[in-house]
Formats: sequence, structure tokens, C-alpha cells
Amino acid sequence: MATPTLPTAAQHLTEATSVALAEQIQFADISTQLTEQPIATSYVCTGVGKPVLLLPGFDSSIFEFRRLVPQLSPHAQVWAMDLLGFGFTDRTSGAAIAPPTIKQHLYNFWQQQIGQPMILAGASMGGAAAIDFALDFPEAVEKLVLLDSAGFAAGPAMGKLMVPPLDSWATAFLKNPGVRRRISQQAYCDRTLVTPDAELCAALHLQMPQWKEALIAFTKSGGYNFLSNHIQKLDIPTLIIWGEQDKILGTKDAHRFEQTLPNNQLAWVSECGHVPHLEKPRNTAAAIVSFV
Repeated sequence: MATPTLPTAAQHLTEATSVALAEQIQFADISTQLTEQPIATSYVCTGVGKPVLLLPGFDSSIFEFRRLVPQLSPHAQVWAMDLLGFGFTDRTSGAAIAPPTIKQHLYNFWQQQIGQPMILAGASMGGAAAIDFALDFPEAVEKLVLLDSAGFAAGPAMGKLMVPPLDSWATAFLKNPGVRRRISQQAYCDRTLVTPDAELCAALHLQMPQWKEALIAFTKSGGYNFLSNHIQKLDIPTLIIWGEQDKILGTKDAHRFEQTLPNNQLAWVSECGHVPHLEKPRNTAAAIVSFV
């Protein structure tokens, strides 16, 4: 099985943090019960100390953490990985793309690469994946960090469109550069951060084999819409980080997490939208380091 590589368009990255992250990306063959062949899984690992694993959001990749990784790595062993069906992780193995298989693959990655209790941090949908994982594998998670996290919010509305041929239409819509630019502009408080480099970072993984099929499969699965009634069972210490100007999820869910999680603290990030790890990486890193 050939090891995946980044799309050649990665050569056009210009921001120093983007270029550096592209150079750090590796692939690990993760053995799972899901497929006969190992799943080539994209990740980065840098720094020494307590392991912190970062999980990106829906239809994103580890490039989402290009600005946070260098802020955290002087203080911890920082990992970031692409979940099954997302980013640059191989989608061609035949594994179903749904929360239970994502969780199993994540457990196998943790087992084979990290192997000790970690700080698990998830952004947006990655936060929902982190909650789902921590509920089933508390021995693997020492503390949890939720970055403008899904969990209470319903999953992608385009699930209703995932009927052939509308499923191809919906993914083509999501692949449109103008649509992606508008989504990015919504995600930031400071829209000047939506640069050509940022747009390339957000779109590189679209060129990976079976991007469309995996996205359709995940969306048809219903995503993490089942999670909201289970969040109160999570008693792991949790840091909730939330941008005060989040226009994607709003700010109500930050308070819901604060009221629902038994053991938590909430850190607001001012003049910041849905992606504090991209828009205010220093503030975000400082909150995580203080919590860890």
C-alpha cells in the first residue's frame, strides 16, 4: 500500500506556520479492527512533555492547528491528527465513516502512537469527537479541551440533501471556492485573516482520494447528533475555550457546556470568532498551558 502524500498544491503555501506544518506532517499505518489493511493516518508530533492531542473540525484538516502547534510545543508534546474520513488520513481502506468507527480509529491511534493518558483537545466537530471518545475511553484522557465545540449543536444540515444525485450536488457546493471563502469569513471575527494561504490550507484535503464519498457517508450517518444527552456523564476536568464573536455556533453552547459538565472552567476569547486556535493562537495556547 503506497503511503499517501500531501497534494502538490501544498508547495504554494506561503505563511511560515503553514509551510512548517506541511513539513512536519507524517503518516502512521494504524492497525484497526475496521479493515484488514492498516489505515495510513496523517499526524504531526512536536515538543516534549505531557501529550496534548488536537482534533480538527468538520471537513477540515490538521492545518487548522498550524498557528497553535508552535505556541504549545515549548510546553508539551503536541500531537495533531486527522480523524478517519477527514483531512489527509486515507479514505480508501473501505472503513465506514461514522462516529463509532472514528472513535475506534482514534483509540487505535492513541494506543499505537501515544500510549499514555493525554490532554485531548477538539475544535468544533473535533470537540464532539473528543467528548464521544472520552466517554468510552476515560483511561486515555486525563483532561479535555473544547474549542468552540459541537456536541449540543445539530450536525451539518446538508444531511437532508445526501440522497443521490443531491449528495454529489451538495459536496460540489461545499467544494466551491466562493462558498468555502464565505464559510471562512463567517468563522473569523477579523476577516482579513482569510488570506490566499488560509484558503489553500482549508482546501488542500479536498484533493485527497474519496473526499466526496467520505463526506457523504459521514453526513448520512447523522454525525454527532446523538451526543447532547450524554455530555453530563463526562466527569473529566474540561476547559471550554470560546470566541466571544462566534458566528458559526453562537455563544449559547458555551454556557450549556459550563452548566452541564460536572468539572469545567470556561475561558472566553475576546475579538475572536469560531476558531480561537487560528485567530488568537497565543491566548488559546496560554489558556491550555495554564489548564494543563
